Amino acid sequence: MKRIGILTSGGDAPGMNAAVRAVTRVAIANGLEVFGIRYGFAGLVAGDIFPLESEDVAHLINVSGTFLYSARYPEFAEEEGQLAGIEQLKKHGIDAVVVIGGDGSYHGALQ
Repeated sequence: MKRIGILTSGGDAPGMNAAVRAVTRVAIANGLEVFGIRYGFAGLVAGDIFPLESEDVAHLINVSGTFLYSARYPEFAEEEGQLAGIEQLKKHGIDAVVVIGGDGSYHGALQ
């Protein structure tokens, strides 16, 4: 695994930015390239994907919400949405996605 994506999904919750920061910093320290995915699964399908560096997340520890933004995207439960998301991951060479969110996000990630 060389490249990971990070997305936040569902409603904002405390600790989302801290989680994005921690995952980004640890991944980079272990030699991985990290990409942020704006607006959750909706952004994944739309290709709203950008590189993340340690300095991009350095200030996030005390910032509430999620700087990646979050959106509910029920269309991802359908095969068409999932295939579009997979296509974007392939296009960006992303091997894995870290999904930060609640129960609905967990079920979306399982898809």
